[in-house]
Amino acid sequence: MLTSYFWSGDAIRSRRVSDIVLSATLDVPAPSARVLADWQRETSTRLDLEPGDVEAMPLARTQMRWPDYRRCVQAMSDWTRALGLSDVLAASDVALMACRGARYHHDGAQYGGAAFCNLFLSEDKGLDLHFPSTGHRIPLTRGTAVIFDTGQPHGVIQRRSGNFSVADFAPDQDCIQIFLTWELPIEDAHVARLLDVKFDVAPSTSLQPDEEQVWLNGSPAAVCPESGRWQSDAH
Repeated sequence: MLTSYFWSGDAIRSRRVSDIVLSATLDVPAPSARVLADWQRETSTRLDLEPGDVEAMPLARTQMRWPDYRRCVQAMSDWTRALGLSDVLAASDVALMACRGARYHHDGAQYGGAAFCNLFLSEDKGLDLHFPSTGHRIPLTRGTAVIFDTGQPHGVIQRRSGNFSVADFAPDQDCIQIFLTWELPIEDAHVARLLDVKFDVAPSTSLQPDEEQVWLNGSPAAVCPESGRWQSDAH
């Protein structure tokens, strides 16, 4: 059993990590040539992304230079509303991100109180978003939308591959994906219901950690960055 310990106000609370992954392909506009050139400059010079890196991009600049940005947000708003999330998206923090693949990881040590809601803006570059524990494997194309628990291990790998390998991301290969990500509050009733999250699952007699982390079967666990498999946390 996967348990996320997360900050709820000024206290650590426990919850079950959901294995539900929701996805759809939305009709979103292609970024303009000006925006694509800006992204390319940003990822190749300032970020200098290495294989497996996931980094934040300047969202305000994209919003200013791409009038169709609001159509992307509207498409996500319509989709999440149809899933029963009401106005949760509009009230959630959003960021623009870039990845050159992604090593397997979970985000429960930083974002245990959230679910991620992502919208991919790049064309299909032969990459999949893979959740090894659940078996979900989602081809990344323009308009791919996903919602998942931050505690669930995931990575971005080559479609023909079964694991993450630096060798799959050659320097001369265009394999950068740009995406929007929203942090949906996991304690929101709509989000918890959609992902079937159960709270306060740790026995009251058990030791409570004093920081956000994910435990597997009662002890801290880490994710192998190449395979995505759980392994004992050596810390």
